[in-house]
Amino acid sequence: SASPTQNQVIAGWKMYPQIPQYLVSRSEMHQFIERCMKAVGVKNSHAMALADVLVEGDYRGHYSHGLNRLDIYLKDMKSGICAKDGEPVIEKSTVATALVNGNNLMGPVVGNFCMDLAIQKAKEVGIGWVSAYGSNHYGIAGFYSMQALKCGFIGMSCTNTSPLVVATRAKECTLGTNPISVAAPALDGDSFVLDMATSAVALGKIEVQQRRNEEVPEGWGCDSNGKATTNPTQILTGGGQLPLGGSEATSGYKGYGLSMLVEVFCGMLSGSHYSNNIRRWKETDKVANLGQCFFAINPGCFAPNFEKRMSDLLNIHRTLEPSDPSLPVLIPGDPEALHIAECDHHGAIPYHVNVVDHMNSVAKELGVDLLPTNRTIDP
Repeated sequence: SASPTQNQVIAGWKMYPQIPQYLVSRSEMHQFIERCMKAVGVKNSHAMALADVLVEGDYRGHYSHGLNRLDIYLKDMKSGICAKDGEPVIEKSTVATALVNGNNLMGPVVGNFCMDLAIQKAKEVGIGWVSAYGSNHYGIAGFYSMQALKCGFIGMSCTNTSPLVVATRAKECTLGTNPISVAAPALDGDSFVLDMATSAVALGKIEVQQRRNEEVPEGWGCDSNGKATTNPTQILTGGGQLPLGGSEATSGYKGYGLSMLVEVFCGMLSGSHYSNNIRRWKETDKVANLGQCFFAINPGCFAPNFEKRMSDLLNIHRTLEPSDPSLPVLIPGDPEALHIAECDHHGAIPYHVNVVDHMNSVAKELGVDLLPTNRTIDP
């Protein structure tokens, strides 16, 4: 089997088919993020860690968690609510497990430390499970699960987040979008990479519809009375997002259950804040104290030929006859692979012009060099 090719991308898969885009290389974006973070007092290694995960998010097509989120990290640093100095600390450890105090550092700093630790334990005893508290927003969950692939291991990561989601039958937001990512290696560099929120949709998609003054599909959110609505303003002001599956009638209780599962792994195991104890989204009135979980498993401890069976599983599904001939069946990780192929075709990442223009205005205030805007893709 083979992962999606560049030809499939050039044949028509585009991120913003009707919107002009700036092209910014990965190195240009990486350096820009580093400059911005250093301007607010973040040390070099931590700035690099943040740049790594944000650029990877954009490169994989998760624009909601790339450059678009730089504002949040800058705000946390400017307000002093997130620590600029220090390193995570192991508070408890066994041969296979660890509890880490993130010391209120940026999420990517904590995440890299914990995933490295989980992988090291998996190398030694076959499995590593690390829970962390005292962390902050860490970007795309897949950035951490995929680190295990380099060793031929299965990786997993999840995090709790600010309460934005309403539990099935409730009115109040008490759960986060609580993403889960699992990555598993197949042959020849191919892989399964699941990276998903446990809410029906990302918050950013609802915000976009509100700016466009357009309704959202039913099942994305509810109003202040807990009733499903297609009005994005009602969702964002007093209402909330619905769990994966939407309403109870369409099995939203399953997404609700998955979100609670993330809290068990993240908040309950680590002793971090959880549920509606976590600060509200985009507020910096108190320390976030997010809980996060990371594990690595060496499949060699189980039945032989794991990667061969994984490749067969992926091939079974990629070769299924599609219900729509123009839309081939994909497996988790393929949409990201398609976006990566498009970026490689251009030699840069396509960005919505408004996102780059906004971040350049922020950069001017910080007194750092701006992102280049001399390369564009017209619709």
